[in-house]
Amino acid sequence: MTIRAVVWDVDDTLFDYTGADRAAMREHLLAEGLAEGLADGPASLTEALERWREATELHWARFSAGEVSFEGQRLDRVRLFLGRELTDTEAEDWFRRYKAHYETAWSLFPDVLPVLDALAATHRHAVLSNSSLTVQDRKLRTLGVYDRFEAVLCAAELGVSKPEAGAFLAACEALELPPHEVAYVGDHPEIDWRGAADAGLLSVWIDRHGRHTPGEVLVGRHRIASLAELPALLGADTRFGAPSTFR
Repeated sequence: MTIRAVVWDVDDTLFDYTGADRAAMREHLLAEGLAEGLADGPASLTEALERWREATELHWARFSAGEVSFEGQRLDRVRLFLGRELTDTEAEDWFRRYKAHYETAWSLFPDVLPVLDALAATHRHAVLSNSSLTVQDRKLRTLGVYDRFEAVLCAAELGVSKPEAGAFLAACEALELPPHEVAYVGDHPEIDWRGAADAGLLSVWIDRHGRHTPGEVLVGRHRIASLAELPALLGADTRFGAPSTFR
């Protein structure tokens, strides 16, 4: 089956979110004087970073399920991480100071630009993220890749989140292509990989950390360790009907 377009996740697929988040939180904790003694007694910086990761995952899941607003999950993450009551203003100020460190650490993975270049003349491209358009629009522009994508869709504006089929189908509709002609590339095995496959797309898990089980065969789903493997998987010599606008 001809794959005519690739829809991309952003965080930890194109953009090194985990690396930027950890670097930013490390700098933020040191600046705030919170690198030690965050919880009950002395806590190492590693433990503090893990606590932030857990708070992020918990409240991001609540946002994805529609239980809290995008801004609300940020404030709840701060409150849970610090383990104390804060006003909205106090939590917002704390997150704003963290965000300043975070944005200075933004970077693409090194395999991103080469694969976008390799696929520019053969496949169309779009983005589907569980974040908000305000966040991802600015991020993609800052990273210099916004113009690589025909459409940027985000859960906060769509009103539906991955792994729901409606999110993936919205991306296909934006491209005016049926799901079986679209590949989805993401880093999460359930939210991205399983969700895209269940919606009828060719599903590709970018498994940079080698968590896959060798020999596992799943119809409609593929696992790659680097985006460098993607052109061969898609058959990058296959042309779609109209000339690419990204040559």
